[in-house]
Amino acid sequence: MLPETAQRLLIVDDHPLFRKGVRYLVNMVQGFTIVGEASCGQEGIDMAAELDPDMILLDLNMKDMSGIDVLKAVKASGSDARVVMLTVSDQADDLVSALRSGADGYLLKEMEPEDLVSKLSEAAAGHITLTERLINLLAHAMRYDASRPKTTSEAGLTDQEQRIIELVAAGKSNKLVAKELSITEGTVKVHVKHLLRKLNLRSRVEAAVWYVAQQK
Repeated sequence: MLPETAQRLLIVDDHPLFRKGVRYLVNMVQGFTIVGEASCGQEGIDMAAELDPDMILLDLNMKDMSGIDVLKAVKASGSDARVVMLTVSDQADDLVSALRSGADGYLLKEMEPEDLVSKLSEAAAGHITLTERLINLLAHAMRYDASRPKTTSEAGLTDQEQRIIELVAAGKSNKLVAKELSITEGTVKVHVKHLLRKLNLRSRVEAAVWYVAQQK
């Protein structure tokens, strides 16, 4: 379910034809308003600061700078925008790098239009945004790290951390987790930081994938 107010969307991609396609697609569905288009990474950083969008669709590879650097700059600025990478790269290293840098989702440009719209709606509702194939890719990339605990008990997670990782794995944002557990968002962030350290992981999305993998 989309939020009651339209999501203000910023597109950052150096391919004009692709930006036009995304604009056409997004304008066909309710729940989104495109507030800007940036044709390079630095312009994306500047527009994110100026426009304060709810969501940013960000290309990974641009001519002037990496989408990862744009992502880091946006997150470092304190922006609350959900940043979803939209790229042609299905390489595990790119996926892991984006998630560890704070991406809220990672989607491939090869997706069917209706699937892309569906995933953007999930992101707008506060959910982690990955396709099944990328979830499996990420799980495979993490599976063979001997330094990582194999279970939540082995990791020594507290009862509250256990509840939080379950909610994160269900696709809930920190804000939604806080509401569910009747605690502050700041408290959730502290718990997430602690459980990531215990699991030897660097992003909440990795934690979600790790947890789901343990249930199989």
